Amino acid sequence: MIVSGWEKDLPVIVVGLMSGTSLDGIDAAVVRITGSGLQSQVELIHYASTPYDASTREKLKALCSVEHSSSASICSMNAYLGSLFGEAVLQAVSEAMLQIDDVHLISSHGQTVWHIPVGESGDHYSVPSTLQIGDISVIAKHTGTMVVGDFRPADMAVGGQGAPLVPYGDFILFRDERKGRLLQNIGGIGNCSAIPGGAGPTEVLAFDTGPGNMVMDEVVYVLSGGRLSYDEEGRWAAQGRADDGLLAEMMSHPYFHMTPPKSTGRELFGKGYASWFLDKAKERNLSDEDIIATATAFTAHSIADSYQKYVFPVCKIHEVIVSGGGAHNAELLRMLSELIPEQKVLTSAQLGFHDDAKEAVIFALLGNDFMHGIPNNLPAATGAGRPTVMGKLALP
Repeated sequence: MIVSGWEKDLPVIVVGLMSGTSLDGIDAAVVRITGSGLQSQVELIHYASTPYDASTREKLKALCSVEHSSSASICSMNAYLGSLFGEAVLQAVSEAMLQIDDVHLISSHGQTVWHIPVGESGDHYSVPSTLQIGDISVIAKHTGTMVVGDFRPADMAVGGQGAPLVPYGDFILFRDERKGRLLQNIGGIGNCSAIPGGAGPTEVLAFDTGPGNMVMDEVVYVLSGGRLSYDEEGRWAAQGRADDGLLAEMMSHPYFHMTPPKSTGRELFGKGYASWFLDKAKERNLSDEDIIATATAFTAHSIADSYQKYVFPVCKIHEVIVSGGGAHNAELLRMLSELIPEQKVLTSAQLGFHDDAKEAVIFALLGNDFMHGIPNNLPAATGAGRPTVMGKLALP
């Protein structure tokens, strides 16, 4: 079913919204999209990031934990985030020198607070499910613009894990007829899309590699007494040395032995995991610098290990292209490059694509395809039984 008025592939302006597992803020990409589906052409008009204040970030972290969350707090934050998302849209559109009436659609990922890719054995109430908040009706009423959101449940309804969804856009934006490309996003969680040269959508291999910035950021927050939310450019980590013994223990986590398709989040590598890691580091009398270096090495090793186990044996890769907040961490990129010396490691910015905007741009693509009634999941990535149209529509 095509939403009325979207029958023709006329250029449209869409604002893609992304608030990821790093909980650092709201990314808004104002884009012009021509066409639909795999033939979509995208022009980034403007990118803006609205950071969460420290109080909101900590409240969101609490919502992502069993110990500190509640039905009432999730209910309230769902509406509150909707208003923040709406404000982020209006601000981005204004900075783009446009009016909100120029925008045809807003497409929002929402903020994930819990993700269950596989239900618990023996509990028939525990089924694959996911929850993203930031109510799309609030965004629509706040901006006076149609909003598409809540993408992940549709994929899960046809047997997928609801993640990762970014590989669909990676395939549209970065596929190459000759080069095999490995797209690595490093947000709170790391996810990769391996696209062989000349590949079709069924040949893409994609999955979550594990923690991206999530553990590093929490460790920096704790060790700085709340003064810092991340290690800028990896400078703190560069002053230390990773502890090989602790790193080996971290790499023994069961997630790294699961075969794709697979996805993860704060349920496995959130605040609780960071607390466990800090306790282990203190038992070893590691300095703050060594602790952060070890957390950074954990992300680098988990990414490289995923490639060696699941990507390189089946896919010839010419370029590893990093995007997301981790693309700005020079020490992390140095470690990753050392672990895969046979590969050329680039950032998406080196290819002319904004490092931080990619996921928001991709959700604009997902929303545009929803409006055209085009399946916008990638079963090869999520494990879904079939292609399906993901998303729900809220009217202004």
